[in-house]
Amino acid sequence: MRSRNPVFSRRGFSRDNGYAGFNTAPQAGGPAVGTQANPYAQGNPYAQNPYAQNPYAQSGTQTGAPPAPAATAGRMTMDDVVLRTATTLGVLVFTAALAWALLPVDNAHLSRSYGIGAVAGLIGMVLAFVQSFKRKASPGLILAYAAFEGVFLGVISSVVDNRIASGAAMQAVLGTMAVFAGVLVAYKAGWIRVTRRFYGFVMAAAIGFVLLMAVNLLFAVIGGGDGLGFRSGPLGIVFGIIGIILGACFLALDFKQVEDGIAYGAPREEAWLAAFGLTVTLVWIYMEFLRLIAILNQSD
Repeated sequence: MRSRNPVFSRRGFSRDNGYAGFNTAPQAGGPAVGTQANPYAQGNPYAQNPYAQNPYAQSGTQTGAPPAPAATAGRMTMDDVVLRTATTLGVLVFTAALAWALLPVDNAHLSRSYGIGAVAGLIGMVLAFVQSFKRKASPGLILAYAAFEGVFLGVISSVVDNRIASGAAMQAVLGTMAVFAGVLVAYKAGWIRVTRRFYGFVMAAAIGFVLLMAVNLLFAVIGGGDGLGFRSGPLGIVFGIIGIILGACFLALDFKQVEDGIAYGAPREEAWLAAFGLTVTLVWIYMEFLRLIAILNQSD
């Protein structure tokens, strides 16, 4: 199963591109064992091992849960993922802070700041689409996406925080961090089981959600106002909560991608793809929190 949606595609869940699938990697129990074949050993241009099943298994030991080799050269590790994710988010936060400080949102400068933020957001979206369709990670492209997305988030956050709800940006950050921590704990504890069915449900729900929001935006552009009302008022609150839940589900998919990549010996460059996926998901959750806070304050 492989999604062609450039935003929601998760390479770790494709059986046709050399990455671990749902039916091969365990979730918090170590690498897949038994008769499950290792996707990185079959048709994988990066595979450098002769094992037919598990690249980490020693000769004659294809059962049990073999530990992943911590010092295997060229393989992705958790440290790689953490470092790349921290770098990507650091660039995003830095440019967001610059945009907040250098692009005022008072009445005299609001239009110019909005324009710069909108252009940066469009560029960031294009870069995200390009990276999503590329078969290999491009660190420069990913960092450029983070930089432009940061400018967009900085402008939007400043507008909401200064003109609608004071402290909204910090509340959205705390909400995003809480969701991230909660999903991570639930995933590691086994309360969230990422299966093929779970993946299919999340993908279908997300695509439907995005299409509905696109229709709402189209009606807003054509008819003015709030379109169909899905992003304002009571319906806006409901869809904001749905958006946050979907973002939490995508975090679970991201964690599964990272776990599979480490368990099956993904090349180190895949850490950039994991960082990209996590960044896109966290931006999604942050934006939904920010929108929800703005709606709640406007309805007071």
